[in-house]
Amino acid sequence: MISEKPYRPGNGFVALLLLLLLGALGILLIVRAAQADAPLGGIAGALVFVAALIGLAGLFVVTPNDARVLTLFGNYVGSVKAPGFFFANPFAVKTKLSLKVRNFETPKLKVNDANSNPIEIAAIVVWRVVETAEAVFEVDNYEEYVKMQSESALRSLAQHYPYDAHEPGQVALSTHTDEVSKALLAAVHERLLKAGVNATEARISHLAYSPEIAAAMLQRQQANAIIAARQKIVEGAVGMVENALDLLGQRQVVTLDEERKAQMVSNLLVVLCSDRSAQPVVNAGTIYQ
Repeated sequence: MISEKPYRPGNGFVALLLLLLLGALGILLIVRAAQADAPLGGIAGALVFVAALIGLAGLFVVTPNDARVLTLFGNYVGSVKAPGFFFANPFAVKTKLSLKVRNFETPKLKVNDANSNPIEIAAIVVWRVVETAEAVFEVDNYEEYVKMQSESALRSLAQHYPYDAHEPGQVALSTHTDEVSKALLAAVHERLLKAGVNATEARISHLAYSPEIAAAMLQRQQANAIIAARQKIVEGAVGMVENALDLLGQRQVVTLDEERKAQMVSNLLVVLCSDRSAQPVVNAGTIYQ
């Protein structure tokens, strides 16, 4: 693996001044050689002028949050990250890289969750290049590498979690956003380290059941919600009935045997748990007949 190493280039302004003086010297030699009819002097002046022109290729600018990776005849020379105007070997190839924070959204992927239910999922990944040498030399195209590996990590993540939590404490894609985002970030970050890229944030941007099962899953969610609501109603009704019996006993409003208590409990539960309004019945006689 090729590791990044810093490169200290020359001052671009000083190099530009020297190259301009060198070019002027070459022109002066050519002019004097022409006046003196000295071909060797003209050749020397031409070589000096050409050398000045070639030297101009060594000048380059590095803007903030950008970098240049220098290679000379296939060998990695170093990287320049500091902004400024610099000069380096004119024969060195200076590859420009952006160190800015970038983000992209993966396309909507159709995968199966941990319960083998087909779902649609997409994510937003925020990333930046931190190791210029690895980004240039370890992968063919680091931007495409980031996209492909992010999609792969997202697919793997979706297969390890269910869409909905069906057990207490179970981590699910739809209910545990923070936990899922942390797991996705860790997976993406590990995959992108080989390309010298640091993933700073990853989060789910789209999550839904696939259209072919969306209606069935909606009914299932509604049924789960109804069951949960009914359980709360029953728990509350039992508490209210217990409280009513305790108050009746404490205040000695009426004395009920076990059979009458059971009948009263049954009637109260029907009234409290019914999804429709109860119709009262007035008993004009005695309850023991």
